[in-house]
Amino acid sequence: MKNKSAILIIVTALILSALACSLNPQTWFTQTLEPINDGVVTTISKVVIEDGDLPSLYEEVNPGVVAIRALTEEGGGLGTGFVWDEEGHIVTNFHVIHAATDLEVAFPSGFKTRAQILGSDPDTDLAVLELDQLPPELKVLSLGQSSDLLVGQTVIAIGNPKGLQGSMTLGIISALGRTMESMHFAPGGGVFATGNIIQTDAAINPGNSGGPLLNLNGEVVGINSAISTTSIDLSGQPVNSGLGFAISIDTAKNVVPDLIVFGNHDSPYVGIAVMGELSLFDQEALDLPQSTGVYIREVTPGSPADKAGLVGAESREGDLKGGDLIIAIDDQQVNDFADFMGYLLTYKNPGDQVTILVIRGAETLEFELTLEKRP
Repeated sequence: MKNKSAILIIVTALILSALACSLNPQTWFTQTLEPINDGVVTTISKVVIEDGDLPSLYEEVNPGVVAIRALTEEGGGLGTGFVWDEEGHIVTNFHVIHAATDLEVAFPSGFKTRAQILGSDPDTDLAVLELDQLPPELKVLSLGQSSDLLVGQTVIAIGNPKGLQGSMTLGIISALGRTMESMHFAPGGGVFATGNIIQTDAAINPGNSGGPLLNLNGEVVGINSAISTTSIDLSGQPVNSGLGFAISIDTAKNVVPDLIVFGNHDSPYVGIAVMGELSLFDQEALDLPQSTGVYIREVTPGSPADKAGLVGAESREGDLKGGDLIIAIDDQQVNDFADFMGYLLTYKNPGDQVTILVIRGAETLEFELTLEKRP
């Protein structure tokens, strides 16, 4: 059955110990400047880097990266953002601004202005800000395609770690197609997941959240969002451990236009709780023909999955048996939940139909499922 929906998931592939946004119990002060009507807009088409000319890339891209100070009832926070379009919309993370009572955006030129939240999405941790005033010159960053990324490819992060605006770090793509918990709580407990996440070892620290992850052409391929670490500094802030995570730009291309026009984005919902990555031992215990795919533990009553005819596992003498194993969606092979979730969040929306292929016992069955929006 075909559809587009957000998946209810109790287990996630990654547990992130810290979001890359710094909170500070001090009050930030902002500066209001006079409106400027005759602004100059420059779009960065592509910066071709030869012989490792990273200084040229930085010089071209950094003017389009901004520092964000968020006032909250509990103090203040730091984050990063970047210029999305010629209207001056700023893209950042949801967790940077969601509790803000006032926002300041600072450009590398020294220009500062307040900003308003135009739209936000807790499912993908994305938000769009609208500036009160535009700077005299506005540089729009060019967007790449995360679907073209390769593990081992060099990437660059520019941001505002610990308030150090305009910091540039270098690393590689460590992995693709990760999942992590979203900030959207599911009915009945647990949280929804977000997918198509990029893993990088480029140094990302508190304050980098919302900043661009770039390829060597100066194109944004991801939006830095979180770090996984067990280390903290003397102030209690998490410290980079080489495990950084960024939202793919392909996902952002699906979400950000809705945030600009409507103020929100509805992620697709399927209505299943699944088992995490299947081991060989899981395969044997569940009597499955393979260890790749998404094993359905539970189907939410009345959900798109339920309406389509998908079935979850049954408990027999304390063991799980009989749940469907999803192996493909729209002819795209599904090796694990990350593949399934990443495809839905990047390419599908509520109301879309998807074809889901499952293994049930000795049969391979196909279902058309119509996606709904996450409750």
